[in-house]
Amino acid sequence: MLVQDLREKILEGDLSELLHHSKDEDYPAEVAKLLGSMPSEYAINTFLALPENVQTKIFAFLDHILQRGIIEELPRQKVSNILNNLESNDRIAFFDTLDGVEVTEYLNLLNDKNRLATYDLLGYPEQSVARLINTNFTTVRKEWTIGQAIEHLRRFYTDTPAANVIFVVDNNGKLVDDIPIRRLVLNEHNKTIEDIMDGFYVKLDIQDSIEDAIQKFKEYDRVALPVTNSNNVVMGVVTIDDVIDEAEEKDTKDMQQFGGVESLDLPYVKTSFVTMIQKRAGWLIVLFLSEMLTATAMQHFQVELDKALVLAMFVPLIMSSGGNSGSQAATLIIRAMALKELSPRDWWYVMRREIFSGLTLGLILGTIGFIRISIWQNLGWYNYGQHYNWVLVAFTVACSLVGIVLWGTLSGSMIPMLLKRLRLDPAASSAPFVATLVDVTGLIIYFSVAAMVLHL
Repeated sequence: MLVQDLREKILEGDLSELLHHSKDEDYPAEVAKLLGSMPSEYAINTFLALPENVQTKIFAFLDHILQRGIIEELPRQKVSNILNNLESNDRIAFFDTLDGVEVTEYLNLLNDKNRLATYDLLGYPEQSVARLINTNFTTVRKEWTIGQAIEHLRRFYTDTPAANVIFVVDNNGKLVDDIPIRRLVLNEHNKTIEDIMDGFYVKLDIQDSIEDAIQKFKEYDRVALPVTNSNNVVMGVVTIDDVIDEAEEKDTKDMQQFGGVESLDLPYVKTSFVTMIQKRAGWLIVLFLSEMLTATAMQHFQVELDKALVLAMFVPLIMSSGGNSGSQAATLIIRAMALKELSPRDWWYVMRREIFSGLTLGLILGTIGFIRISIWQNLGWYNYGQHYNWVLVAFTVACSLVGIVLWGTLSGSMIPMLLKRLRLDPAASSAPFVATLVDVTGLIIYFSVAAMVLHL
């Protein structure tokens, strides 16, 4: 499908080529992407012109803003048809975008089975795997032959990603094992399901968080995982495509927050100018006000600066080194916690490790700083010894760098762990926040060292 050519034809009102590709395997995702790139009015009108069975396939792939626009234009009966034919996880994703009154309105458009299931799943926390669950899963019994199982699947199940793995359950619906569909195909039909079971399965609890689901998919390299309740009864299945979407959304949110921006609700290209300013201004104001403390700190040490103006030359160097070391540490710790490599309980291990790291890195930078001042002084490029012995100035810079890099490293590593302990998002300890904190305290360290070494 040549997307650009197709887009031009749609904008001209010609849908023949679009309908011609309706049987392509990737058709729904491609068309949804195409509609998402078009002006809202054209996208909605194009969707409404499509056959009803095609609308149902495409709807789940659209972003929620376009979904809402389409729903508002459709008759209630067509809305009911679309919502009832969505996979349960896609239906939940749509209901998550609604407010309380709208939830009730659209719940009434569902059939009894879907209404009860949706109402039940909406009762679970927003970040639980219940919000990703697909209730259209595939189960068989261990005493069945492979031939019986295949015939059962053919008669009662549809071709969905959830059907790539089948789940063996007992008479009470409790999980016994999971079997990839390929194992059925590669074995003789007269064998029983029990003959090809390995007795090992990985599952999710319906109360597990989405982060737990992401971690298990990474750890066990599965395409689908069953979700069970406290009695080990299979409630549904979560597939890798939904987890990838959630992981991407979470990583995007963390990256935005780490950069000092409130997370965007829509993609960058679809976020309005006003919303973009609102999302960015808050953090900038907070950081600007915080940086004012830097000016306050410098005012406090104005006397020392008047006595040794040479110290002012190294303020940017000192501040950036502390901020950079803090940002490095924060990045490493936040990522390690996201990958479940660390938890707040490991704070002492992290602190010990970062103390040695900070001292080593500080000594490296301090040595470079000392050598730099020595070279400039001895080659006559600048005279640092106009009022004080240049060696003492170099020693002040070197010692300050050790202390500031150590402090930056400790701050950057401990703040995320503290936020995690307080059940806050560690990404909120963004690089700008850590850098601002270290800037202010770094100046205090710098001038305190200078006061002791130079006897200011």
